[in-house]
Amino acid sequence: MTTATAPLIGRTRERGVETLSLDAPATRNALSSALVGALAGALADCAEDPGVRAVVLTHTGGTFCAGADLRDPPDPDAFVGLLRRIVALPKPVVARVAGHVRAGGLGLLAACDVTAASTASTFAFTEVRIGVAPAVISLPLLPRTDPRALARYYLTGERFDAPEAARIGLLTTAGDDVDAVLEPVLEGLRRSAPQGLAETKGLLTARVLEAFDRDAADLTALSARLFSTAEAREGMTAFLERRDPAWAL
Repeated sequence: MTTATAPLIGRTRERGVETLSLDAPATRNALSSALVGALAGALADCAEDPGVRAVVLTHTGGTFCAGADLRDPPDPDAFVGLLRRIVALPKPVVARVAGHVRAGGLGLLAACDVTAASTASTFAFTEVRIGVAPAVISLPLLPRTDPRALARYYLTGERFDAPEAARIGLLTTAGDDVDAVLEPVLEGLRRSAPQGLAETKGLLTARVLEAFDRDAADLTALSARLFSTAEAREGMTAFLERRDPAWAL
């Protein structure tokens, strides 16, 4: 279990690009309350720092993010605030994935402006497997991702690969070497004016922020209600005990 005293977020900077690394590999970078708070704080620092032109969000270990930490889940309002902070940050946020992404981690990807992954990465909306729904993460996902594909992957919880993630709009691009894929993106951001980036990002994220304003309260309430149910408790217990839940056929 991660603790508030662990580093949680690694930070480096190169030529105006601040890299924030989810750094809780022991829990596969699960979204604990402490990790969500630490990432939100790091992003707030980046927003205020004129030396930061763009932010790269990446990870240590073989998993970008395993979703909510079931032993120490974040407050739904705090997670909504984190997703909104990424969307509203006046600087581009680029996701760099070289590992697996599950559940709430896909919300982080959808909140970012540009997303790239290695072709070895895999993705899954696993919420239905534990008796809940991808409620809060729908705020950035629904405006940006193919609705037919979301219907399939939301309802089945099945895994899909990086080319499929790119096809449905979850990823911007994918390649064998994610850093090679991102090199022209980061160079382009470094050559772009801060004002131009901020105003252009505002144009691109307007619809997403409308979804937050309209639906955040309802989806936060839905998430909280579902996680308090007996079915969710069985699903989470089964997951932690590495067994099938009672409803599996």
